[in-house]
Amino acid sequence: MTAHSTPYDIRFARDADDIRAAQRLRYRVFVEELGGTGPLVDHAARLEADALDPYFEHLLLIDPTRDEGDHVVGAYRLLSDARAAEAGGFYSESEYDLTPLVQSGRKLLELGRSCVHPEHRGGLAMYHLWSALARYVTEQEIDILFGVASFHGAEPERHAQALSLLYRRHLAPEDLRVRARDEVYHSMDLLPEEAIRPRQGMLETPALIKAYLKLGGFVGDGAFLDRDFNTTDVCLILDTARMNAAQKAIYTRGQAG
Repeated sequence: MTAHSTPYDIRFARDADDIRAAQRLRYRVFVEELGGTGPLVDHAARLEADALDPYFEHLLLIDPTRDEGDHVVGAYRLLSDARAAEAGGFYSESEYDLTPLVQSGRKLLELGRSCVHPEHRGGLAMYHLWSALARYVTEQEIDILFGVASFHGAEPERHAQALSLLYRRHLAPEDLRVRARDEVYHSMDLLPEEAIRPRQGMLETPALIKAYLKLGGFVGDGAFLDRDFNTTDVCLILDTARMNAAQKAIYTRGQAG
């Protein structure tokens, strides 16, 4: 993958055209690349959408050299607890019991649908997204960030080393430990301690998950198998109050990705 030298613009979606451009990028990444689908995926228009899109804020990385409608080359969507109340809940609530977070009384922000165009990976794209996200978190005084992140393929046994490592080394403390809902719960504790090979497990862990771990993030208890998206999901939680000085420095520089 080639690092890209484009002078990016970054901002939140301003209108329906911006959101459609983000959904077009998501279609390319989540549907064409990863084989996902869903009830609101529009294959004719090549849009990956869902019912909660109108409630999210859509953080966009824009390549000003590309044609209008194809200008979004990176995206992240953000849902505050206030907007989640309007939407009837967080996206993750269909997979995880978020009671420990919701009842904490702290200010929450759900993150999701993070993606970058293939031509813009390996360079500064993710840096710009993380930098903008860090500014937003600071300005809005967010306490806890969370959201699902995925392993490709809905077969947890394929990811036994990584899932077991996450469970044994990075499980969230009890006050933040969300749990996959009973009806969809799949254990992440797939290997005995002596069979875990940390280097292999970390190599098999997706970059986005490793970025959160680097910042002091945790995972919830249990994986969710998303058959539509052909993924094995884990719930990531990042408590800004638990970040040490070095982790905060990484985050505010936007260099976690």
